[in-house]
Amino acid sequence: MALGQVSEGNRLKLSATTRAFMNRLGHNFARPELLHQALTHSSLSTNTRPDNQRLEFLGDRVLGMVIAEALLADDPGATEGKLAPRLNTLVRKETCAEVANAIDLGEALMLGRSEMMSGGRRKTALLGDAMEAVIAAVYLDADFETVRALVLKLWGNRIQKAEESAADPKSQLQEWAQARGMPPPKYAEIERTGPDHAPVFVIEAQLKNGAKSRAKANSKRAAQQAAATSLLEKLEAGNG
Repeated sequence: MALGQVSEGNRLKLSATTRAFMNRLGHNFARPELLHQALTHSSLSTNTRPDNQRLEFLGDRVLGMVIAEALLADDPGATEGKLAPRLNTLVRKETCAEVANAIDLGEALMLGRSEMMSGGRRKTALLGDAMEAVIAAVYLDADFETVRALVLKLWGNRIQKAEESAADPKSQLQEWAQARGMPPPKYAEIERTGPDHAPVFVIEAQLKNGAKSRAKANSKRAAQQAAATSLLEKLEAGNG
């Protein structure tokens, strides 16, 4: 089935859960099948029930365009070198998942039994992908102006705070190392505990000079960031 093509026209009746999500989203779909597809995970797809992967592909590009325009408007004097990390911060899966959680998208996700039992409604990757798919669905249902307004509303002040967010501790630690002629830091997974749907990672940030620090978090990325922060604090205190 082609992207945006629907097999049932407007005869599809959305479930109460999906309608409630549509209200939270703030866009009344003229073609509700698009929203239905955007919320359908591959674990539940069939030949007649397309999943959200193609919409996710489009939504990623639409989101990037909206955010890029917003960043240019927010800081007219910023160079490409400064804008690129801000863009990456605002469109990465973790940020999309944060936005998805803010509108309780997970509650509306349609998942296969195994994915549902493994905590799929709370998984960052699934939420991020679905958020991108929903953005594409709004774009196809309406137009670029509509989806731009929606994205800017949902992302809110994250755009104004992008410069601060982009200066993440991993980047700072890498810059610290490179300024001293060292290779980039390494991040070693020391331990993983907990069930698959709620893992806990212990990550160690390591520098060539032997300095290192560990941290624990519910995702590898968060644990890496925390380990980098801890190591930076040690280095600043002269204990690295």
